[in-house]
Amino acid sequence: MYEYDMDFELVFHPEGEDSVTVRARRGESVLDVAKRVGVPIDAPCSGNGTCGKCKVRVVAGQAGAEGHTHISPEELREGYRLACATVVSGDLTVVVPEAALAYRNRIRVGDMKGLIEGAAFQSFRAAIPDRASECTLASLPVQLKEPDLHDARADAERLRRGAADALGCKEEEVSIDPSALRKLPRLLRESAFSVSCLLRRRDGESRILDVSARPEFPLGLAVDIGTTTVSALLADLSTGEPIAFGSAGNGQIRYGADVINRLIESAKPGGLERLRTAVTAECVAPLARRLCERVDRDADSVCRIAVAGNTTMAHLLLGVYGNHLRMEPYVPAFFGVTGLSGFDLDIGVHPGGDAFLAPAVGSYVGGDITAGVFASGIHRREDISLFVDLGTNGEIVLGNREFLVACACSAGPAFEGGEISCGMRATDGAIEACAIDESTGAPRLSVIGTTGQKPAGLCGSGLIDAVGELFRCGIIDARGKFLGEGERIARDEWGMGRYILCRASEAANGLEISLNEADIDNFIRAKGSVYSAIRTLLGTMEMGEGDIDGVYVAGGIGSAIDIEHTIMTGMLPNIPRTKYHYIGNTSLLGAYGMLISESARESVSRIADGMTYLELSSCPGYMDEFIAACFLPHTDGSLFQ
Repeated sequence: MYEYDMDFELVFHPEGEDSVTVRARRGESVLDVAKRVGVPIDAPCSGNGTCGKCKVRVVAGQAGAEGHTHISPEELREGYRLACATVVSGDLTVVVPEAALAYRNRIRVGDMKGLIEGAAFQSFRAAIPDRASECTLASLPVQLKEPDLHDARADAERLRRGAADALGCKEEEVSIDPSALRKLPRLLRESAFSVSCLLRRRDGESRILDVSARPEFPLGLAVDIGTTTVSALLADLSTGEPIAFGSAGNGQIRYGADVINRLIESAKPGGLERLRTAVTAECVAPLARRLCERVDRDADSVCRIAVAGNTTMAHLLLGVYGNHLRMEPYVPAFFGVTGLSGFDLDIGVHPGGDAFLAPAVGSYVGGDITAGVFASGIHRREDISLFVDLGTNGEIVLGNREFLVACACSAGPAFEGGEISCGMRATDGAIEACAIDESTGAPRLSVIGTTGQKPAGLCGSGLIDAVGELFRCGIIDARGKFLGEGERIARDEWGMGRYILCRASEAANGLEISLNEADIDNFIRAKGSVYSAIRTLLGTMEMGEGDIDGVYVAGGIGSAIDIEHTIMTGMLPNIPRTKYHYIGNTSLLGAYGMLISESARESVSRIADGMTYLELSSCPGYMDEFIAACFLPHTDGSLFQ
């Protein structure tokens, strides 16, 4: 698409950010233009018009109201439109509300802080063998003789000789990375030929990755690339200690909340590069810069990277065509890749640094799960354990030190706020917990953010609580339909009921927050997918729920959910509550282990090699299990007595 093809001027005003002015073609949707030019607008359904999350406000120009089924009459009068359904037919100026931007940089990070500062993290670190002796990166101070007419060796030759003398090795065993060479001439003369070299020693050879005026400890970056959220941890590789951490929304969200929509987008012309850029240049690179700034370092000081992510995220990160992942027989381009460098990832870190990618075991069981299993330690236990990672998708692993079998279920985006009318991700303003007074029917809400934060929507943990409480109080039946009437129950012109969690006057955006029967149905299908996958996995191994000795719940939603509500709604097995353990972001934890320890990297590879992947679609009884689980809590009531 060239400039002379463009008919109109489209101005985006993202709240709290600089405006973006672009040219748009007649007939393009506002969302398509935003995707093309990199303006972030949340679109979990990838522009299919089903989620209602891509709301923008038209402040200049004309935009029709056709197809805006998710816009209330009040919003319509105020100029709100769905970006996916708004077609350019003239010059247009739109405001992108904060709610459509929050996914990118306001994802809650409190859980990660607790994970890293908790006792479980210290135990995990202590269990990683020989981490210090395996650190092949070191800082080496070198004092060189200044050149003169009698000694006019090249700077690189002079440095290699000086480093070899300090190391007690041959000069030919020392090499210099091009990125270090670019700094060398100016730095040598500014520092009176006294420099510190960052060395990587491997297989009897030493490579100078970086040079500086003073000794600096080597930096490493562990990254968990989730479908919704990207988390990262910066570590001092000389000690293995974490020194900074943070999270951001995965920029690919604007192309769809689930991996299927993103794979479809990647198959379009230029789509693969757009998706790769959305996660590298727009997400991981800025996150790495922010973490390095906290310790007064540049991102190119990061000389080792370990990454864990699902199979689709791994393909998109490396720019590898992966559309076959979504089509039978679901074959990926790769499970694992070796020999990667910082250059291959293109995230602004040292191009010559080593990069490690946690290997996958199936199309929908990726490196985030192999890294997570390693972090959970279930592969070392005698007891039978169930590892459940709840996020945009659900992955489940059953086993012990003798065997590991895994599957993935298509839970959909409900647990991340997608396909829920009032749904949102776990950012400020999200209702994360809910209790209902059985006598009055009134809700008591817990909202993410500072004291006095008004609700803006409902995130995954709040959704589980709300449905569980509605069922417990007899407000809805086993099918998720509303029973009777009440002060908090309203119905539309077609008789569909909804429960009002927060009235418009009490909400952050002045709009009612309510849960309707369609939302509850989406949740029931999502929780039914998880439970039926667990049942199928157990049945395949000829086991029952009583054989489970421990359930380890991981993932972004895992640390926030209430176990009673997950069991009450029929999402997780009805076994003694003492068997349940919340273990947080194990994908990041496993990536951190890979970052600081060669033994950990070998363990993750062995886990991937030894894990059996079960494709649920090929299991004859899976659909029967799924249909049976699509009630509250289940069609077989004896399972939850």
